[in-house]
Amino acid sequence: MIRLLLFAPLLFVGSRALAFQLDELTKYIDSHQEEYVQTLREWVAVESDSSDVQKRSEVERMMNITAEKLKAMGGNVELVDIGLQELPSGNSIPLPKVVTAQFGSDPAKHTVCVYGHVDVQPAKKEDGWATEPYNLTDLNGNLYGRGASDNKAPVLAWIHTVEAYQALGIELPVNVKFIIEGMEETGSNGLDAMIISQNDTFFADVDYIIISDCGWLSRRPALTYGTRGNCYFFAEVEGPTQDLHSGVYGGTVIEPMTDLIGILDTLISPSGKILIPGIPEAVAPLSDEEWKMYQDIEFDVENYKQKIGVSHLMYSSKVDLLAHRWRYPTVTIHGIEGAFSAPGTKTVIPAKVIGKFSIRQVPNMDPAVVEKQVTDYLNAVFGRRKSPNKLKVTMVIGAKPWLADTQHPLYDAGKEAVKKVFKVDPDMIREGGTIPIAKTFQDVTRKSIIMLPIGGFDDGLHSQNEKMSRYNYIEGTKLFVAYLHEVGQIKRD
Repeated sequence: MIRLLLFAPLLFVGSRALAFQLDELTKYIDSHQEEYVQTLREWVAVESDSSDVQKRSEVERMMNITAEKLKAMGGNVELVDIGLQELPSGNSIPLPKVVTAQFGSDPAKHTVCVYGHVDVQPAKKEDGWATEPYNLTDLNGNLYGRGASDNKAPVLAWIHTVEAYQALGIELPVNVKFIIEGMEETGSNGLDAMIISQNDTFFADVDYIIISDCGWLSRRPALTYGTRGNCYFFAEVEGPTQDLHSGVYGGTVIEPMTDLIGILDTLISPSGKILIPGIPEAVAPLSDEEWKMYQDIEFDVENYKQKIGVSHLMYSSKVDLLAHRWRYPTVTIHGIEGAFSAPGTKTVIPAKVIGKFSIRQVPNMDPAVVEKQVTDYLNAVFGRRKSPNKLKVTMVIGAKPWLADTQHPLYDAGKEAVKKVFKVDPDMIREGGTIPIAKTFQDVTRKSIIMLPIGGFDDGLHSQNEKMSRYNYIEGTKLFVAYLHEVGQIKRD
C-alpha cells in the first residue's frame, strides 16, 4: 500500500508535465502553420514525376531539397546511391538518390524510422484540374496540388514535428531516422536492394518503422494495419509490320486490337469475379473477428457513392464493400497503348497494341505465382483464338501485400495519440492501394511497422484536384508530435 501511495503522485506529476509540453508544442505548430503551407507550396512546385524520365532532373532536385532541409535542422544526412534504371530502349539512367537522416542516437531511447516519398504521379491542367497542379492553391481550407497529400505534406509534417521539438528545446522522446525516396510511384526501383544492403547498418538500431503514405476512410482519424499488393501487366499483341488503313485492309487481316480486347474480356466477369484459375482460391478467408471489425468502422455507403459519382456499386453492404476494397483481389484494365485516342476520327488498324492491367494482391497471394497464372492463362486463351498475331505478357510490377499485428504496442501508442489530439478513438482500417515498401521492411528488417495516416478520405490521390486539407496538415503534425511521445513510453522487452 505504501508503495502505491508513493507511486501514484509520480504518475500524476509526469502526466501534468506531458500535458504542458504537448500544449506548448501544439501552440508552436499553430503559430507556424503559414510557414508550413509555404514550404509545401515550394515542394509542390517541383514537378517530381518519377514516371517521366524527361523529368528525372526534377525528381533529383526534389531529393536535394529534402536533404538540404534535413541538414539545416542538424540531422546526420546522406544521399544514398541506389544504382541505375534500365529503360525500355536498353539505355540506363541513374536512379534518384535516397535521402537518409538521423536525429539523436541515445541508446536508452527507442529509435523510429519514418519512411516517405517525394515523387508524384503525372498531372496536367488539361486532364481536368480546376487549378494548376504544380501551383499549390489554398481554397476553402484545402491545399490543392499534385503530391500535396501523396506524399509531400505528410513528409513535411514529420519534419515539422522534429523542428517543433527542437525549436522549443524539448528533448525528442525517441531517436528519429528518415528514409525518403523518389521512385515510389513507379515501384520503388532500387530501394529493396538498398534496404537489404543497409539492414545491418542504418536499420540495425531501428526499433519501429512508421509509414504515413495513406489516408483516413472517413472524417474520423484512422490507423492502417494492412495494404493490398499489386501485379501490373502488359499484354502486347503484334500483327502487321505497320499501321494499316481500315478501308483498304479491314476484313482481310486479323487485327491485333480485336485479339487484345478478346483476351482482356476473359480476365473478369461483369459481377467482378476474377476468372483466372488459382487466384480466387489463394485468398485468406474472412474471419469472424475481421468481419466484426469492419462492422464497427465509420463508413457511409451513400456518401461514398456520391463522392466518386456513381449511382450503383458492386456491393450494397458496408462490410462487403470494405472487404472487397481492402482484402480481396481485383482486376482493373487501365488502358491500351498504341490505340487511337485523340479527339476526332482516324481509320487506322494499329499494328501493335499493349493492354495494361493490374491485379491487386492480398494475403495469401504471391506475385511470382500470380505472374505464372496470368501468363499461362492468357497464352491459353490466345491460343484458342488461333490468331497469327504474336502475344507477349510481361509483369512490370510485382508488389506483395502487407499486414500488421493490431495488438502491437505501436498501435496502442497510435490510439493514445489520436485520442490526445482529436479526442476520438481511431478507426482500424486497411488500405486498398499498394505501398510495396511496407512488405520489404517487414521481410528484410523484421521490425514492427505501423501506418499512421493524416491524409483525408477525399484527397483525390492520383486523380485530378488532389489536395491536403489545411486541418489535416496542421492537426496531423500535432498527431505526430504526440505519437513520438507515446512511442517513447513503450516498455522495452
